[in-house]
Amino acid sequence: MSDRTTHWDNVYATKGEAEVSWYQDSPAISLAMIRAANSDHDAAIIDVGGGASRLVDALLQDGYRRLTVLDLSANALDVAKKRIGAAASMVDWIVADDTTWHPTRTYDVWHDRAAFHFLTDPSDRAAYVERLRSAVSPGGQVIIATFAPDGPEKCSGLPVQRHDSASLAAELGPEFELVETRSETHHTPWQSTQAFQFSRFRRSR
Repeated sequence: MSDRTTHWDNVYATKGEAEVSWYQDSPAISLAMIRAANSDHDAAIIDVGGGASRLVDALLQDGYRRLTVLDLSANALDVAKKRIGAAASMVDWIVADDTTWHPTRTYDVWHDRAAFHFLTDPSDRAAYVERLRSAVSPGGQVIIATFAPDGPEKCSGLPVQRHDSASLAAELGPEFELVETRSETHHTPWQSTQAFQFSRFRRSR
């Protein structure tokens, strides 16, 4: 078990769903950007680092049928499964590290809110992008949300690498074209604020 896995399993074993800073009752921007990326309810969508996020609930309610949630913490995914109940059987749940995972299929939409910014080592970011390229076909879209350049320097006691759309474009490479970017002031459960940016890219080749 990696240090990253141990850290996040411990977080979800010791804190409630709404006791973490990134908790959102309604993931409105993520849902809107996924709808804009692909409104086809048969689109294959993966939420990378999805953890216990309520995005999968919202996508199921929206009628999307081919959903995958990947996270390195089994504890986090268990929280989501229990919350969703019987509908959890409609989702493909993958326990894996997004820097070492080996995709076995491709996706129309890759979504990541607040996972990529924990990759402070350039080699980890390169490994993540390698897997993203394996998993997203030409024409597919990628949505990555991170702390913005004026956002926090740490989260959950760990350092983060803050980004804007330009730095994300440089990480992804020229075959990913920026479609849109949005900013968000996220309010934590204890009402502090965090500056996020969301960037959506289309793969051209």
